[in-house]
Amino acid sequence: MKKNTIPIDLKLHNDIRAVERARFAHQVAEKRRLIKQYKMERERQQKLEEQEEIKRLRKELIPKAQLMPYFDRPFVPRRSEKQPTVPREPKFCIPRHKTIRCCRMSCNDMSGPSQLQHLPSSVEKTEALYKNRGLQ
Repeated sequence: MKKNTIPIDLKLHNDIRAVERARFAHQVAEKRRLIKQYKMERERQQKLEEQEEIKRLRKELIPKAQLMPYFDRPFVPRRSEKQPTVPREPKFCIPRHKTIRCCRMSCNDMSGPSQLQHLPSSVEKTEALYKNRGLQ
């Protein structure tokens, strides 16, 4: 008669991987717990520091009496040592590159000199204003 076969204890890769994965999951959970605990401790410390700062600021903000000024000596203002400013004439002319060019005509559009409109410059305008007011 034949002997009964004894089954060999099999070690599948899935079983080994499951054990390693469980160990890794435990390590990750432990690490997260430590990080959470560290954050809570840090928040608690920060809260205590803020409360101490508020207490210190409240003590500093208590109004205190100011010293009375001395009225036995009259106040005499000193003359300034700076030179007075030199007045300048305002510039009424507008630089050529900042003038508005509203009437741009090409050479083909112009049929004669009658279509050109003479726009007085800013210098001519100010001279006309001075003449009208009798300032010049």
